[in-house]
Amino acid sequence: MMKKNIHPKYYPNAKIVVNGEEVLITGSTKPELRLDVWSGNHPFYTGEQRILDTAGQVDRFMKRLQTSQEKQSDAQRRREARAQQAPKKRSLYDEVYGEESASTEE
Repeated sequence: MMKKNIHPKYYPNAKIVVNGEEVLITGSTKPELRLDVWSGNHPFYTGEQRILDTAGQVDRFMKRLQTSQEKQSDAQRRREARAQQAPKKRSLYDEVYGEESASTEE
């Protein structure tokens, strides 16, 4: 059993109006619903969907991709140049005690 005086009034024959034209009758808590868009006039459902200019989006993506690839190739060149640099100078410890002393202490 429902509690009294806490539920909104229910209208079983509520009208749905789109662009001044009654398109549907349904049940609602309001006697009339005014809508801007519904499935009968939405471009997706009516097949009149507009195709957006994707060429600009593709161009921006390709530009970002090219920039990213250039940065990756620059980083690779820097890594290779760093690897080809002159060998590092021996540490003072190695000069004084030699490299063998580190392996004999184990």
